[in-house]
Amino acid sequence: MNVKKTKRSNQSGFTLVEMAIVLVIIGLILGAVSIGKDLQRDAEYTKVKQKFVDQWVSAYNAHYQRAGVVLADDETRPQIMVNGFDHIQGGTASGGDMSGVTLPNAICEGAQGPNMSRNTNNNLHTYFDNLGIRMPPGRAEGSEDRYVYLDSNGNPQEIQICFQWNNPTEAAGSGNVMVITGLTPDLARSLDQMIDGKPDAQEGVFRRQGVANGTPGGPGTPWAETNQDSFGGAGTNLDEDQIITVVANYKMNQ
Repeated sequence: MNVKKTKRSNQSGFTLVEMAIVLVIIGLILGAVSIGKDLQRDAEYTKVKQKFVDQWVSAYNAHYQRAGVVLADDETRPQIMVNGFDHIQGGTASGGDMSGVTLPNAICEGAQGPNMSRNTNNNLHTYFDNLGIRMPPGRAEGSEDRYVYLDSNGNPQEIQICFQWNNPTEAAGSGNVMVITGLTPDLARSLDQMIDGKPDAQEGVFRRQGVANGTPGGPGTPWAETNQDSFGGAGTNLDEDQIITVVANYKMNQ
């Protein structure tokens, strides 16, 4: 009889305590997977800044150190503006009020970004190769101005950079800037936080294109779109949709 009782006891199921422990472990695993995805995206955003954006800023500064002028400026009659050489050739040498001058075309490797005109005579390779400056690796050889990443829906997005000069009335900031296209709102905020210390679309060296500065000392302006917005329209983002992108201007030191 004792043998039968022992056998029956061995065939009994899990206790409530054991089931609770199993459910807790499953919950922890699922939570870790979810948190892991967020950490992975944060790491990717940091990589975008360190391996792409920061390296292009360094390449731009290296050009200034070697040539004594900014990218595509005239070395004997420097205009202190990107593509200043073409600015002179167009008969609009700088001097006096700069707010109404005709903007020189941007310097890009490929197609220009929104609201930009590209210098089709030369590209980034021309100017950096002439000085022996190695450009950041970017996407691949010949596409150093590009960088590919996945948005929060898992769809591929492509960043592209160009350089241009903005006159003093430009809403997104005056002077020489690096124009960055293809940023999801989440990535734009993250870069703004890392570069300026706060995600403000209208202030600092990293600003959204087309957003004018506000009242001095007043509150800033948020990046309007979110990762809930797709190219199909605001608030229409589905898991299979590609998240909408924005354009930022990163002001250069020179």
